Amino acid sequence: MALKGNLRDFSTTQLLNLISLARKTGTLTIEGSQVAQMSFREGKLIYASLGENGNNLAQILQRAGKLSDEQGRIIQSRAQGTGDKQLGHLLIQAGYVTQSDIIQSVRQHVLDIVYKLFTWVDGIFRFDANRTPSADRITVPIDLESVIMEGSRRLKEWERLQEELPDLDIALRFTDRPDARLRNINLTVEEWRVVSFINPRNTIRQIAEANNLSEFQIRRIVYGMLQAGLVQIVQTAKPVGAPVQQQMPPRAAEQRLLEQQPAVKRSVVTRLIDRIRSL
Repeated sequence: MALKGNLRDFSTTQLLNLISLARKTGTLTIEGSQVAQMSFREGKLIYASLGENGNNLAQILQRAGKLSDEQGRIIQSRAQGTGDKQLGHLLIQAGYVTQSDIIQSVRQHVLDIVYKLFTWVDGIFRFDANRTPSADRITVPIDLESVIMEGSRRLKEWERLQEELPDLDIALRFTDRPDARLRNINLTVEEWRVVSFINPRNTIRQIAEANNLSEFQIRRIVYGMLQAGLVQIVQTAKPVGAPVQQQMPPRAAEQRLLEQQPAVKRSVVTRLIDRIRSL
């Protein structure tokens, strides 16, 4: 008989502890705002998916920055019906990525999903013993002990960020002389993408959706910018459903941005700046 229940009574942390201690093999399905699945082999996490989209290898590599947006679109259109293992083999042979790129990207994709599930407080779960991912999926064994420790830490951070930023339907604007402040701040490409959308007409929630960021990720980024004095909160009168708008980041910081980023990321940043300038 499958293990069933609700996260209100048995949390994700408790479920993972049970699976780890009992060295279970099978798949845990959680139905909340989306359907999530985590698969295990002898107590180790090997695979995870969330929702119906975004779980194929081309999308995973694109999000990880291993494929450009254009490469990702082309590969997805041409590789329909191709399994992840076969696609990975073809991409390695073509010189697009390495085996290490694939393993690291899939591992991070799995962890991002599982860490998100630590914040779920409601949802129906079911554990099906001995059910494993299909043979065409790429699996990466990950120790649950480290996942549980990091997930618990993130859960505490998530609770604090919710207290600091309880409402995402508010807007941001730059403080005075943001270019001067940016000269002393090292931002990631992901943070610069958020910067490009900061505009009193855009809500934090819209910025997150435009950049495919979770509520945890956008809260962490915005909170850091607030603490650095780069932005401040303003109320927005923008109608619900109005399109999100990009705004050019302070021009004085553009060259510094290119100098800060590793070579592999410079093309991404350059395209971002060119795109903003063309609006």
